[in-house]
This record gives sequence, structure tokens and C-alpha cells, in this order.
Amino acid sequence: MARCVRCRVDARFGGEMVDRGDHCVGGVAGDDRRQHAPSIAQAWNQLRAERVLVIVSVLKIEPTAKWIRGITGDRTVVDTKAAHLVWEHEYYPYWYIPVADVRDPALPTTTLDELPGHVKIEFDHVERWFEEDEEVFVHPRDPYRRVDAQPSSRHVVVEVDGVVVADSANPTILYETGLPPRYYLPVADVRTEHLTPTETSTGCPYKGLARYWTVDVGRGPHTDLAWGYDEPFPESAPVKGLICFYNERVALTIDGERLGVAATTEDR
Repeated sequence: MARCVRCRVDARFGGEMVDRGDHCVGGVAGDDRRQHAPSIAQAWNQLRAERVLVIVSVLKIEPTAKWIRGITGDRTVVDTKAAHLVWEHEYYPYWYIPVADVRDPALPTTTLDELPGHVKIEFDHVERWFEEDEEVFVHPRDPYRRVDAQPSSRHVVVEVDGVVVADSANPTILYETGLPPRYYLPVADVRTEHLTPTETSTGCPYKGLARYWTVDVGRGPHTDLAWGYDEPFPESAPVKGLICFYNERVALTIDGERLGVAATTEDR
């Protein structure tokens, strides 16, 4: 499995990149004793070796009140109401489970000095995970991430190799913490004769499973340039059946203004 930028269910399965700025190690809001690591932006400007050390040290731990279960086959292998969320990097948290709540001793686990008596189980070592009675896909959700999908009357024009492939005054704009806005367009406003479905499928714990299209206007294919969700999760329901293009790989004009390339690359 590759990195999660949004989390790929095929060989490209992976999640999203978020700059959270300053993180604290332990402590709670309002606790002046908490220790702050350098921001990710600051860390990125350091030499690679130093940067890796800084990112590894960005660690936040907090308890979650959610009931967490892991099920493999017909067996419940994890069952806890006392898990902790641990950010080992800036992208998303992991669950750390009390040792006593891990029912399968054969599961590979990882320990953390800062959280004795708890272990991490890699997400893909268990077939299905649940928060309360809702199944969770790809990786644990970040409680500080927000997704808003809002209808709009902005005029959106998408060009590929100088050819207009979409023109819509009825987009749904998806705003997601840490990512550029994504413009989801009605199929009727897309020149689908330039789109060919691919076998790529990716997963996101906030939006669901996406399918992809390659775009070719006669000057060579742009693989997996567009995507859409047939059955998005409830928080992203307004984008159901719509098509979105990577801002970073097309010429995107909004209300007559050409957008520059977004800072975040190929995160959905």
C-alpha cells in the first residue's frame, strides 16, 4: 500500500496531506505546560534528515469516547471503549488500543513509550473496523477534519490541452480541511466524449469510493484526471454522480478568473 493521498483501494491505495501547523505533545487546550513542535511548514524547509526527525516528533495524543471494534471473519478481534487517537504524523491519527481489549494475541502490534498499556494495530491487519456501529474505511477519521459540499452558481470552466472539457454554472464545491476547493460538475456540463473510464478506484474515509476517467482531447491521454463518487458517504452526499477534475492538472477558470496551481498536489 502506498501513502494515503486520499487512500487508494488498488495498488495506489493511500490518504490526504494536511498541514496542521503547530502540534502539541500531550496536554489539552488551555494547558500552558504543553510542548509545541515546529510547524510542518517550518520543518519542510529543513534538510531532509532533519525534517524527518521533526515530523516523527510531531505527536499528539488524546482519548476518544467512541466505541472501536475490529472484526475479521466472524470474530471480534478488537473491542474497546477506551482507545486513544495518536498522531504520529500530520496526515491522520491512529487508534491505540488498551492491551486488555485486543482479543486476538496473534495480531501484530506496535507500542508507544508515551502511552503504556496501549498498542497500535495496522488498519489492514483487520478486515473491518467500526466506530460505534458505523464502518470506517481506509484509516481512522480525524476529528479535526471538516468536509462541506455546497451547491454554487459560480461559473466553472475546465480546459485540457487548450480544449474546454467542462463548462458549468451549477457546480458543487467541496471544501475539506487542508485541501484546495474541489469543483464537482454535473455530467451534463462535461464533454464526456473526451472521458474514458479507468480501472482505478480509490477510497477516502470522509467521501467514500471514487472511480476515475482518463481525459484525451486528441493530444495524448491524461490518466485518471477526473473522478467521481457514485455512492459517497453521508457528509459528502451532495457530490453524488458528479465529476471533478484535478485543479493542479487542468486550466481552471472560476467566474472569469484563471486559477493558479494549488499548493497541494493530487489530494482529493
